Amino acid sequence: MRIVITGASGNVGSALLRRLTRTDEHDLVGVVRRRPEDAAPFDEVEWLTLDLTRPEDEGALQVACAGADAVVHLAWGFQPTHREDHLAELGVGGTRRVIEAATRGGVRQLVHMSSVGAYSPKRDDAPVDESWPTEGVPSSMYSRHKAAAERLLDALEADGTDMVVTRMRPGIVGQRDAGSALLRYAVPALVPASVIGHVPVLPLDRRLAVPMVHADDLADAVARVLEAQAPGAFNVAAAPPVTAADIAAALDARLVHVPAAVVRAAVSLSWHARLQQLDAGWIDLGYGVPLMDTSRAASELGWSPTRDAVSVLQETLAGMRDAAADRSPVLRPRSVAAGLGRFVRHGPVSVRRRP
Repeated sequence: MRIVITGASGNVGSALLRRLTRTDEHDLVGVVRRRPEDAAPFDEVEWLTLDLTRPEDEGALQVACAGADAVVHLAWGFQPTHREDHLAELGVGGTRRVIEAATRGGVRQLVHMSSVGAYSPKRDDAPVDESWPTEGVPSSMYSRHKAAAERLLDALEADGTDMVVTRMRPGIVGQRDAGSALLRYAVPALVPASVIGHVPVLPLDRRLAVPMVHADDLADAVARVLEAQAPGAFNVAAAPPVTAADIAAALDARLVHVPAAVVRAAVSLSWHARLQQLDAGWIDLGYGVPLMDTSRAASELGWSPTRDAVSVLQETLAGMRDAAADRSPVLRPRSVAAGLGRFVRHGPVSVRRRP
């Protein structure tokens, strides 16, 4: 099977490559902005470097997709959060370009990496299935863009496409080797990774409960929908949901209950002051996303997670503490010195323009 994978060198992409390269059954094409090193699993992939935000790269993307059996669209952006125009062009515009290239190329299956973040806010903590509305959490930039990408898929299906359209909706995706990348997304560059191991107090609303899944388990679910050419949406998460108490325990910190509105105000103030790069929408998303019923993935794909969500949380936080990394630019090692150098050359990551 010839499979084109956008964002193939990131958190989910690296895990998917590990899963798909277990055998020699597939010809894999990775679409990325920056090519990873020739080390496993990246050395078993044909790489194409292009930027999904650039109209001038659309032709190369269409050539890559032409005649492919499947396209797995993973590429997304989390920074710079003060540049919503860029993030929308990548997340929503990039999805549109992938859909167009797959359609013109006669691709048999399109697998889109959506998210629990595409779902409308929850009413309570009862798990929801894939029929829950996907209008997003309006105050979250990430959620708005994930919901907008779902609308593009709706339009594709409404047009009567012959292509199998699959939507993966995972919870928060973690693994050890994403530690450095997650630090860059969430922690100011001048803060050392070791601070993760020295958090005495965690000020969070105790009501927090979010779904989480290991990158390898999500990769297995993607491989199963490819093998089965399964259409539709699939929730992918491990039990139990991760709570504020779980996060505090993993950090060996004392949980101090602070209402979500107060946490949001502090995050918003520090984001507007350019002191840290997470916008307040992430707080709204954390308290708004529903828990997920994964019965469909279990019954139709035979999928079940190999790691519980709390173990995934512990592994991911350990990876962040150790600044764990992999052999791709997205998952590169994170250090204060390197972060300071990039800050001096290019400014803070929250507003930085990509080269």
